[in-house]
Amino acid sequence: MDSLDLIVNIAAATLRLGTPLILAAMAGLLSLQVGQVNIGLEGLMLAGAFTVVAVGFATQSVLVGLLAAIVVGMLLAAVFTLVVTRLKANLIIAGLALNLLVSGGTAYLLSVLFGTSGTFSPPDLESLPSLYIPGLSDLPVLGRLLFSFSPLVYMSWLAVPLVAIFLYRTVPGLHIRAIGQNEEAARSVGIPVRARQYLALMLGGALCGLAGAHLAVGDLALFREDMTAGRGFIALAAVYFAAGRPGFSALACLLFGLFEAVQFRLQLASSTPPQFFQMLPYLMVVVTLALISARKEWRKGWS
Repeated sequence: MDSLDLIVNIAAATLRLGTPLILAAMAGLLSLQVGQVNIGLEGLMLAGAFTVVAVGFATQSVLVGLLAAIVVGMLLAAVFTLVVTRLKANLIIAGLALNLLVSGGTAYLLSVLFGTSGTFSPPDLESLPSLYIPGLSDLPVLGRLLFSFSPLVYMSWLAVPLVAIFLYRTVPGLHIRAIGQNEEAARSVGIPVRARQYLALMLGGALCGLAGAHLAVGDLALFREDMTAGRGFIALAAVYFAAGRPGFSALACLLFGLFEAVQFRLQLASSTPPQFFQMLPYLMVVVTLALISARKEWRKGWS
């Protein structure tokens, strides 16, 4: 394989691996803007991954499974919002509880519904088809970089400007940002705080459902226990890394996706234990958060 092929393959893998991170990051950004840090992104993604495979297998339609994943993500997000807003549960504990509930619940349902554990790969369920445009998809470089992915990859690209437009150019989006800045002030001027919180988190739930669906049926149609593997927390870290800005959050997700793509290549090209390379994307997250904290402390020292 020549150097150009290697670069193109890594770039294409970065775009695929960055897709669930971008979708989850947009969900985390919406929750952050409304003043509710959603630690439960991981659980929402995992629920979407399980739902798209289970429902897709039952109906023999991956598109029906995809719609079901969106609905389940929104319903779980609505329950999470109810718990933390009306029932006043601790935000962090509620998010962790959601993650643990979905992790254990999907493993249990995997055993009860399909009589298996670990991994479920339905033989008759196909993954989402890749986009093919005659002429364009056959181009040697641009075809592989722009016209060879499943629809969810392009939806992740579209989600970034749509979230930005929603937050900065619509009335509900401006309400959401106002609530995040000062909830009591927003309530005093008549903004429906609780309704906007439900809106932001349920939209995020839909995006997480799509993120999980990409993990399950974006390339191969299968579900594996805890297959999200910390991606929800990586997406949340990307939001903080970008200070809550949609475009920069997406770029941060692609950076993390690049590290994940590179570690796959390094595993194939080195005799070093694979666990060393598998930790690289998560090490990048730790380093990033440490740099963000150091930058804040540095600014405080000069203010």
